[in-house]
Amino acid sequence: MRGLDIARVKQFFSFKSQGHLYPCAIVQWYSRHGDEPDEDTGMWIVEPDVQDDEPITEIIHLDTIVRSAHLIALYGNNQLPQDIPLCYTLDLFHSYYVNKYIDHHAFELAF
Repeated sequence: MRGLDIARVKQFFSFKSQGHLYPCAIVQWYSRHGDEPDEDTGMWIVEPDVQDDEPITEIIHLDTIVRSAHLIALYGNNQLPQDIPLCYTLDLFHSYYVNKYIDHHAFELAF
């Protein structure tokens, strides 16, 4: 993915220090699964980074964010409960496709 990493923004915030405003985000990191895109789809597969069963999070400056990414969950055989709020869907799965087909112009930089 040309050296780019995938992160999920959990919260945007900013703070001032010595008269400078620093726009930041708290992100949860994802790592590529394997060294090549998936053979069948041509899309990279990513998984949440965890340490001691907790997601790895970090504070980053907004200038380090290059673009948005569209993640598609890798579904299994079990049905999902119908009452799950959409805001929790990225918490339900263990791996995701990075969808490079959603918008050619948005993703030509990353792939």
